Amino acid sequence: MRRYDRKICLRGATGWSIVQDLLRGTWKAGVPEIQKISIVDDDESVREALKSFLKSVGFKAEAFASAEEFLNSGHLPGTACLILDVRMPGMSGVELQDRLAASHDGVPIVFISAHADEEARARALESGAVDFLQKPFSDEALLNAINAAVRLPRSP
Repeated sequence: MRRYDRKICLRGATGWSIVQDLLRGTWKAGVPEIQKISIVDDDESVREALKSFLKSVGFKAEAFASAEEFLNSGHLPGTACLILDVRMPGMSGVELQDRLAASHDGVPIVFISAHADEEARARALESGAVDFLQKPFSDEALLNAINAAVRLPRSP
């Protein structure tokens, strides 16, 4: 990934392509507006790094220390993508995914985890997660997952 004149460029199989124009805050792929991304991770350094990075590439980003804090925040409506840690004190990421599915809040979820837990990965993906990234992950992998998530239709 490279930045040129307020643009984010990613290297793909066919070379470099402009993915996002930071001045306009729109994706070349056609996402029409600045999207709100919510981050839920109990590690403050991860939360702040992700929040800072996402804002630097043109997203609105909010970060929460727990699933409960996110649910109580009122930020669920309008969240285009939820970046969710798997293991957290209290309600786990997978439990939050189940709760959102049960209440028909179809926010797309990208899981992140520092643990190579294949069972949690399989369960999350089977339950509809867009992606499951193992920490550390690249900026490109995260942006690709978010781009896929925000393009999904939301359930009412």
